[in-house]
Amino acid sequence: MVAAEYTEVVLPGKVEPEGLQVRTGLPLPVPAAGQALVGVEATGVSFAEQQMRRGRYYDQPPFPFVPGYDLVGTVLAVGPGVGPDLVGRRVAALTKTGGWASHVALDAADLVEVPDGVGAAEAETAVVNGLTAWQMLHRKARVRAGQTVLVHGANGGVGSVLVQLALAAGARVIGTASARHHDALRALGVTPVDYRGDDVPARVRELAPNGVDAVFDHVGGRSIVDSWGLLARGGTLVSYGSAATRDDQGSKQWPVLKLLGRVWVWNLLPNGRHAYFFNVWAGRALARDSFRSRLRGDLTQVFTALREGRITAHIAVELPLERAAEAMRLAESGTVAGKIVLVP
Repeated sequence: MVAAEYTEVVLPGKVEPEGLQVRTGLPLPVPAAGQALVGVEATGVSFAEQQMRRGRYYDQPPFPFVPGYDLVGTVLAVGPGVGPDLVGRRVAALTKTGGWASHVALDAADLVEVPDGVGAAEAETAVVNGLTAWQMLHRKARVRAGQTVLVHGANGGVGSVLVQLALAAGARVIGTASARHHDALRALGVTPVDYRGDDVPARVRELAPNGVDAVFDHVGGRSIVDSWGLLARGGTLVSYGSAATRDDQGSKQWPVLKLLGRVWVWNLLPNGRHAYFFNVWAGRALARDSFRSRLRGDLTQVFTALREGRITAHIAVELPLERAAEAMRLAESGTVAGKIVLVP
């Protein structure tokens, strides 16, 4: 039986994590034409929610709103125009916002089926993180066997998937992380570099004297300049965030615009290197059907890799949805490795 009420977590404004509002007893959403009602089994905390809490995510909606960049759940009901065979299937969705709820009505065309043998929490770790990692590695950098790549934040949500996918592709991986994560990275086959204690550019040059073939940088700021300088001829830099500016004040657009400007200038230089600023939503506004097709195909590849053991789900902790404030505080502490999963 489908519940008659649902719960959601609301971000009311620029508040501390404890300012998140849990609303219960709300009337259950009714799926409109082309939609499906999903009973959420797992959603997650990503860097995007941390930025949204500060009002610093590039294109976040106005307050108040429900955060939640992605989710995994089971289809409970469908609206007109959607085949009834979708009911009962476990699916995943990239939402950007709205995922921190027990039930969500979504366009059926945006849902990606989760294969049998992959649990909800496991799949959740691989939605936005796995999709981002897969597309950066295979669509942007096009990493091949025998190449050397540098992954910043190799123990993080995206980084931990990136290093596994890169290793599975036959690449040599150098990963930056704090010293307490080095043993775990070595166990995977990654050569760790301490971003706090080492001179990162100097250490990477020792490990790869001729430069690296790809760098994946979520830090921004000074790091992005160093990353560009570490590339071998023909190498690719993929920037996908500006974590260094998380606590900055002022314009939320400026860090991204600055990154875009650098990328544009670097690509004009005649040195055979390439730079990209990666946005998982790129192309959605102009070509929604092709965007959905690409998302479905790539995320299915990630789920298959997860099911076959080529990558492993790194779950830091699972917490009830009602403890979203605690989850946010933990995510921002930088003390955990892997994905923090919220379970309604």
